[in-house]
Amino acid sequence: MSDYKSTLNLPSTNFPMRGNLAKREPEMLAAWQDKKIYEKQREISKGRDKFILHDGPPYANGLLHMGHALNKVLKDIIVKSQQMMGKDAPYLPGWDCHGLPIELKVEQKKGKVGEKITAEAFRKLCREYADVQINLQRQEFIRLGVFGRWDNPYKTMNFDTEANIIRTLAKIVAKGHVTRGSKPVNWCTDCGSSLSEAEVEYKNKMSFSVHIAYAVQSPSSFAKLFDVDLSNTQAIDVVIWTTTPWTIPSSYAMTLHPEFTYGLYKTQSGRYLVFVKDLESGVAKEAQLGELTLLGEAKGETLERQVLHHPYLARDILLLNGEHVTTKQGTGCVHTAPAHGLDDYNVAVLKYAIEFENFVDGKGVFLPNTEHFAGQFVFKANQAIVDLLKDKDRLLNVNKFEHSYPHCWRHKSPTILRATSQWFVSMDKKGLCSDALKGIEKVAFIPDWGQARLYDMIENRPDWCISRQRYWGVPLCFFVHQETGELHPDSVDIMEKVAKKVEKEGIEAWFNFSGAELIGEKDATIYEKTTDVLDVWFDSGVTHETIVRADPELQFPIDLYLEGSDQHRGWFHSSLLTSSAINGEPPYKKVLTHGFIVDKDGHKMSKSLGNIVEPQKIIKTMGADILRLWVSSTDYTREIRLSDDILKHTGDAYRRIRNTARFFLSNTYDFEPSQHLVTQESMLALDQYIVAKAFEVQKKIEQAYQDFQFNVVFQSIHHFCSLDLGSFYLDIIKDRQYTIKTDNLARRSAQTAMYHVLEAMTRWMSPILSFTADEIWGFMPKDKNGERPESVFLASSYDGLFKLSPDDDFDFSYWQNIEQVRVVVSAELEKRRTEGNIGSSLDAEVTIYASDQLAEQLKRLGDELRFVLITSTADVKPLKSGLTAIDIGDEKMAVSAVKSPYEKCGRCWHYRQEVGSDAQHSDLCQRCIDNIEGEGEIRHFA
Repeated sequence: MSDYKSTLNLPSTNFPMRGNLAKREPEMLAAWQDKKIYEKQREISKGRDKFILHDGPPYANGLLHMGHALNKVLKDIIVKSQQMMGKDAPYLPGWDCHGLPIELKVEQKKGKVGEKITAEAFRKLCREYADVQINLQRQEFIRLGVFGRWDNPYKTMNFDTEANIIRTLAKIVAKGHVTRGSKPVNWCTDCGSSLSEAEVEYKNKMSFSVHIAYAVQSPSSFAKLFDVDLSNTQAIDVVIWTTTPWTIPSSYAMTLHPEFTYGLYKTQSGRYLVFVKDLESGVAKEAQLGELTLLGEAKGETLERQVLHHPYLARDILLLNGEHVTTKQGTGCVHTAPAHGLDDYNVAVLKYAIEFENFVDGKGVFLPNTEHFAGQFVFKANQAIVDLLKDKDRLLNVNKFEHSYPHCWRHKSPTILRATSQWFVSMDKKGLCSDALKGIEKVAFIPDWGQARLYDMIENRPDWCISRQRYWGVPLCFFVHQETGELHPDSVDIMEKVAKKVEKEGIEAWFNFSGAELIGEKDATIYEKTTDVLDVWFDSGVTHETIVRADPELQFPIDLYLEGSDQHRGWFHSSLLTSSAINGEPPYKKVLTHGFIVDKDGHKMSKSLGNIVEPQKIIKTMGADILRLWVSSTDYTREIRLSDDILKHTGDAYRRIRNTARFFLSNTYDFEPSQHLVTQESMLALDQYIVAKAFEVQKKIEQAYQDFQFNVVFQSIHHFCSLDLGSFYLDIIKDRQYTIKTDNLARRSAQTAMYHVLEAMTRWMSPILSFTADEIWGFMPKDKNGERPESVFLASSYDGLFKLSPDDDFDFSYWQNIEQVRVVVSAELEKRRTEGNIGSSLDAEVTIYASDQLAEQLKRLGDELRFVLITSTADVKPLKSGLTAIDIGDEKMAVSAVKSPYEKCGRCWHYRQEVGSDAQHSDLCQRCIDNIEGEGEIRHFA
């Protein structure tokens, strides 16, 4: 037998089969940086419509975890896909740099301000620490293959940004949204500072449950309000229920709902008690009151301004009316401590002008003027307060129960509400709440439930406390009148003067300024310079002004904000409020939310469970492209599962995509589009179909990219590679590609189809498999003009695909029927193989029995049907009775297969009758002889 290997068009490529991503990716990163690919993207994109994804800044502290990786990869996929589809999509990464976590890190190393270090030196160390953390995180983000302006990212601690934060606050002041007050705010006793809503998380806590009796000052006159004569009674008590006994020292009033009906009851022991009538059975059971007798009823509005006694202090307690009182829990009589509850403050101070005193310091310890409990930590004082109430016969009942309670997200310790002098952005003073709610309705949310979630949070939120009593943050830059507490009338101009100095020196400029320098000697004697710094959520919440509007490459309003679902109460929230305050509209057109990563069983990842998957480990062992492919495969709007097994499956999918691309490259090694490209009209029917199929896939992929449905992109690419190509098209064309004459039209037609598909597919995958796509790009032939951009990221969507002609006999439905026929035939061949009758499919001769229309379709292929079925012969006959038929759409078919009786061709391996009939080539079939010595075989369809 002769060796005909040299006459075959065997695959050839230097594109490696193994990705070896962990080693190869860093080399590609270096090449991208050397060639300045991102900068060249910006250059070629000038004049295009912009797409701006604004980066929600990660905090400059700690190494990256999988949440960071998920977030940044999602953003990169979006930016790259928008760029690929013809937009100018710059990406400016950024970092949030001020705030308590960095302060705590520096305190751990250098001590507290005023004890071992000055405030100025402390701020300098905080800035240095943040820079170190940013540099560490930046390298890890770059290693993920994320494109962006990494050499000049935004940092909220950049001097110009700090200055712009001050300017933005000045705009909000000018609009009249900023107020001052001693309202209760979330307070962490470990931080020693107020907390924003976003810095509070809810966890279970064991608390006291106590029912306390407040004595009525004038029992007989009080009873008459219930139409009851108790002229001889000595005592009537109004009953409250609370889970925070430590707030009783701060009790200044009690609130009733004006519309509720309150009952005056007599207990079996002869005690007279008052609470909401509708709660009689519940209160009797919980407070262990026994059987009760209802003596009279009165509306809450009737009892307004009646006077009670504090349970143990010489303090009058006024009965108030408030709409916030409910009957969901308790007694319908709410103990009111303006220093420790916002509703309490609103009703007692704002409505009834009750003066109060705060007895708790910043560490959660009762101040020296607190009777009985001075110096005690509030939570530890609970038991002592309960004991005192019992001694005073004011305690009706005490229990403990577990319930959801606010905790500091940093220290994981329970918080308190504490009234201190703070600065607030008012939700109602200038209609900010209304403007924000109207704005939400104009924003597209992905998933759509995000809209209702953010709406509810805005609708029900209190005023935003923007001041913090810390050191590492942007100062408020206020001067406050020492007597009235009012802002200096020239505050906006003063803040601009400070901002100009901060641009040059950073926030330290404010602390270095003397009051006289800014407001003159005279005013400096009556106005006090504040030392409070801004809530760090204000820093990030105003980046639409301080960063986006300040950068000519970006634009407002912003196309997309993308963060985790916790940011409805964080960055999405603060950005909406600040933009609504300044611009009267949201800063974003769309808001996309992703879920959090859990293990394969749905458990939250934690060190204690040992189920953490580190992005650094994945990158080091498998490569960043595997991580990126996993991100694209997920439904990121829900909890996202991750495990070693899931990553293994992702690796399998990656290899399928890579090997498909390698097949294309290895079979177009001698294809020069400028010389060999075949027109659509001249291409074989099967080749036209696969290009048209790619056209349809491309439409679906581009729409999925527009809709941010990356799992649809992943599924479309993987399905196309596995089924449309691997199980159908590529399987069929191997014979034609390898055995046909090199320059035969049929071969160049297949190469043209592969060229078109690879051009498109490489672009499809580039936003996701960035490293692999650009690696493939470097091995692809130049285009028909002899050109090729140096990177796939400098190319737009491929426009060389085409549709099938509407009147084409070989349309989509035709080839879909053929695919189904192949499945049926393959099943029959596998059966024969299992029985030992044949080896490969080429051993077989197949007869298909088909109903009329299907038979006509199959006969259109003529002798080429055997190439489609990959059998040595294929015959089509009418379907006859007695055969087990299978449905193919509306048609039916049956199939039989037998081993071919003929000799095997030594070149194409088909079993043909003519093998041995040519003396010179005794081991070849006729078409192989034609392909070696003649004009070559002619193919029309497949």
